[in-house]
Amino acid sequence: ALVMHGWGGGASDMVGLAGPLLGAGMHVLLLDARCHGRSDEADLASMPTFAEDVESGTDWLRRRDDVDRSRVVLVGHSVGAGACLIAAARDAEVAAVVAIASMAHPEVFMGRALRRRLPRPLAALALRWVERAIGHRFETFAPVRTIGRFAAPVLIVHGDRDTTVPVGDAYELHAQAPERTRLLIVEGADHTGIGASIEEVTPVLHAFLREAGVVALASER
Repeated sequence: ALVMHGWGGGASDMVGLAGPLLGAGMHVLLLDARCHGRSDEADLASMPTFAEDVESGTDWLRRRDDVDRSRVVLVGHSVGAGACLIAAARDAEVAAVVAIASMAHPEVFMGRALRRRLPRPLAALALRWVERAIGHRFETFAPVRTIGRFAAPVLIVHGDRDTTVPVGDAYELHAQAPERTRLLIVEGADHTGIGASIEEVTPVLHAFLREAGVVALASER
């Protein structure tokens, strides 16, 4: 499994998930995206560039003799979750995705924040400037769009007290998701608090991985 966190925290949640993933019998690569941890700094960091980092990590995994390239799972938090969905939409070999606290649409997400500080016309101009700066239109990489562009199942995990990305975004994503997708709403968890509910997440995660054909049933090991 390739695990990436996004902006605004989430690293502890991702490290916390390593245990359940290892417990399911998987190898785990914890990836620092550009501008995070020990990775290089960059002039630009965005959901699309994070997706490039996910793809580089996936390529590295598949070159290893101890990795089954047909069972690679992408796990991401926040913007990292969106990046994993982009990568899955471009890679038919991805077996499954775990998207934690993912926004549905970056333009809606950023628009809410900008309109709290700027008049609506200036907020709209700022959004267009961001699109030009990153070289992509929001509509082309919005998670609510990319999640419907691949067949691999997705486990969508979201805290019901997330004030950064409203829990409604999880329902939007689930409505557009591939078959066999699961939705887990974690009671009492905020944007960075999924790790505190790892005992609730673990059995759902393990069941999801078994249903996706990524790990074997205990009786089959």
